[in-house]
Amino acid sequence: MTTFLLLPGGGGEALYWAPVTDLLRRAGHAAIAVDLPADHPALGLSAYADLAVAAVNGRTDLVLAAHSLGGFIAPLVAERAPLRALVLVNAMIPLPGESASGWGEAVGSEPARLAAAQAGGYSAEFDLVETFLHDVPVEVLDPAVAAGGRDEAEIAFTEPCAFERWPDLPTHVLVGRDDRLFPAEFQVRVARERLGVTAEVLPGGHMLALANPRGVADHLLAVATG
Repeated sequence: MTTFLLLPGGGGEALYWAPVTDLLRRAGHAAIAVDLPADHPALGLSAYADLAVAAVNGRTDLVLAAHSLGGFIAPLVAERAPLRALVLVNAMIPLPGESASGWGEAVGSEPARLAAAQAGGYSAEFDLVETFLHDVPVEVLDPAVAAGGRDEAEIAFTEPCAFERWPDLPTHVLVGRDDRLFPAEFQVRVARERLGVTAEVLPGGHMLALANPRGVADHLLAVATG
């Protein structure tokens, strides 16, 4: 039995992983979605990593999946937990010592986002539904919106990601074909340039585990079975 350790992105809501968690457990595996205190002004990346490592609680045969800003937590956890594989889902991919606030300029995320909006004919203005939840099914969207969300504290963006190198273990990058925050072509390029990994593109937007939970779960299960 594999244990999937699931890290959310900005806002720190474990709710993001709920549909995938259900599918993984039905398949006979353990799944731990870590809830992060994103609105705490003094707790940043290192504190988030501490919480994720504590959630492991002695388990082995671990697969870590990280969404969006969770990509800045993943390498910190990988240095301390016995991971078998790593899966990045629409994730920011940092260099050692990089901050999330500096990442966008370094990789060109904003020009990519604006160009994709123009090409796709949708608004480039940030909006909870149109940017993040535009393709999430109604039955999932209602609880997700009702739960609200936490505003990510500044420390998570300014704290350097203090790791030496990405781990030498199987690393997968899942990209949402319809992501309006980090467009697919942009993510594919960053994965290739920073990790030397060929990303897999799945139907779905930025909140891929809500929009396409079966696709995400099937990929994670394939990783678990080697």
